[in-house]
Amino acid sequence: GISYVEVITHAFLPAVISYIALVYIVHLEAVKTRMPTIGNRVASIWKTILGMFLFFMGFAALCYATQYPVSWVVALVPEGASWVLAVLIGLVYVGLVWIAAQVPDLEPDDPNAEVVELPSIPRIYKSGLYYLLPIIVLVYFLMIERKSPGLSAFWATFLLLFILLTQKALKAMFRGEGAMGARVREGFIDLIVGMIDGARNMIGIALATATAGIIVGTVSLTGIGQVMADFVEFLSGGNLILMLIFVAILSLILGMGLPTTANYIVVSSLMVGVVVELGAQSGLVVPLIAVHLFVFYFGIMADVTPPVGLASFAAAAVSGGDAIRTGIVAFFYSLRTVALPFVFIFNTDLLLIDVTWTQGILVFIVSTVGILVFTAATMGWFLTRSRIWETVALLVVAFALFRPGFFMDMIEPPYNDYAPAQFEEALAEAPAGGTLRVIITGPDFDTLEQKDLTLALTVPEGADAAERLDALGLMMMPEGDRMILDEPMFGSPVSDRLASFDFYGDEPVEITAVRAPADQMPKELIFIPALLLLGLIALLQYRRAETPSAEGEPA
Repeated sequence: GISYVEVITHAFLPAVISYIALVYIVHLEAVKTRMPTIGNRVASIWKTILGMFLFFMGFAALCYATQYPVSWVVALVPEGASWVLAVLIGLVYVGLVWIAAQVPDLEPDDPNAEVVELPSIPRIYKSGLYYLLPIIVLVYFLMIERKSPGLSAFWATFLLLFILLTQKALKAMFRGEGAMGARVREGFIDLIVGMIDGARNMIGIALATATAGIIVGTVSLTGIGQVMADFVEFLSGGNLILMLIFVAILSLILGMGLPTTANYIVVSSLMVGVVVELGAQSGLVVPLIAVHLFVFYFGIMADVTPPVGLASFAAAAVSGGDAIRTGIVAFFYSLRTVALPFVFIFNTDLLLIDVTWTQGILVFIVSTVGILVFTAATMGWFLTRSRIWETVALLVVAFALFRPGFFMDMIEPPYNDYAPAQFEEALAEAPAGGTLRVIITGPDFDTLEQKDLTLALTVPEGADAAERLDALGLMMMPEGDRMILDEPMFGSPVSDRLASFDFYGDEPVEITAVRAPADQMPKELIFIPALLLLGLIALLQYRRAETPSAEGEPA
C-alpha cells in the first residue's frame, strides 16, 4: 500500500534534518579547532553544507518542473509526443556534453600521492551534468507519470547506455580532436566493462534479495508475524512507548548484514504489522508510510551498529582505524537522531502528510531548530558548556518543537466524546472527509477472548447518517445505551478491519466509545513559549561565555 512517491516525498524531510544534525555534531566536536587542509585545498564545512543542500533542492525542483514542458508537448502533439520528447532529451544531452567538453575530464586520484589534487566544485558539476539525465528520467516516471519501477528503470537504463556509447565521441567532436571511430569503440568497451561490473555487483544483491524472499515466504506461510506481535505485546505489557522501543530493537537486529533493499523488505514484512496492530489497540492510528519509515530507519541503523555494522567496517577500511571502535562511535552519533522516528510516529507533520506549503515550510524550519537543540542538549554544549538544568530545558524545548500537540492537548482536549448510542449523531455532524475514532469491543474469532480495536473512520459524503452508514458498510442496532454491531457488508471499507471479530458468538460486538475531533487552537502556538525559553538559555550562556567563571568554567 506504499507508493514510491510517498517514500521519496515523506522521507526527504527527515533525511535532510538528520543530515544537518550530523553536520552540526561534527561542528560541535571541532568547534575549537580549525578544519584540516585536505589535499591542496582548505575544506569549508559550511560551504559544503550549503552547496549540497542547494544542489539536492535544485535537483528535486528540476524533477518536479519537468512535468510542465512534457504536458505542453503532449497537449500540442498528442500523437507524436514520445518522439518529440525523445528529440528534446537528446538536444538537452548534447548541450550538457558541450558544457562538459569545455573543461578537462576528471582523472582518478593517485592513492599513493602525498598531496591529492582536489578539483573545484564548478568544474565537477560542468564535467558531469549530463549524468543526471537518467536519474531525472527515473524520478519523473516514478513520481509524475506513476509508472512501474521496472518500466521506469528500463528507460533510465536505456538512456544511460546511450550516454556511455556517445559521450566520448561527442566530446571529441566538440573539442576538435577527431578520431571519432576510436572514441565510439571506447564507448562500446566502456559499455561492456560496465555491464560486467554491474553483473558482478548484482551477485550480492541477488543473493540478499533471494534470502529476503525466503524470509518473507516463511513469514507468510508460518504466521510468525502474528507470533512476533504477541511477543512484543507481552514484553511491552501494552505500553505504547515500550512497544515502539522493542520494535526498534528487533528491526535493528533483523537489518544486520543486509543491503538496503533486502533490509527494507525484511523489516517491513515482519515489523510493520506489529506496529499497526498493537498501535491500533492502544489508540495509535498513524499513516502506513510513517510506520514503514520507522522500522526502515532502525533497520538501516544496523549498518553502523557493531558487531555486524557493514558501513562501519567499510569506513574503517578507508580510514585505517579499528572497525569495532568505528562502529561504536558511528552508533553513538546515530543516537543523536534516534528520537526522530519516534517523534514522527506521533507528529506526522514532520513527514509532510496533509500539510499546506506554509505549514511545510514552518515544519522544516522549526524541526531543523529542534534537532539542533536536541543535539546541543545531548552534547552538553550550546553556546558554552551547559548546566544540568539547561540541558533539561533544552530537551523540553526540543520536545515542544517536535511534538507541540502533546502540550496543546493538555490545554484543550483534542476530541469530543460521544456515548456509543450517539454514534449516528456524531457521524451526521462530522464534516465529510473528517475522521471519527471508534473503539469496538467484542470476541476474537479465533480465541473468543474479548479485545478492543480502535477504528479510524473517514466520514464519507452523504446527506444524513443513514447514507453515510451505507457508504461505510456498517450495520448496527441500538440497545439502550449500547450500540451493537452486525457483520459489515462484504467488500465495504471496514469489512477487512472487522474480519477478526466473531459476530455470531454469545457476546455481541459493540461500539464502546466514539471520539470526534474538537475545535482546538493551533498547536503551533506552543512554538512561542518554547522559542522564548530557548532564547533565555542562549542569553544566559552567551553572558557566561563572555565572562569566564572563577571555577574555571570554559568561556
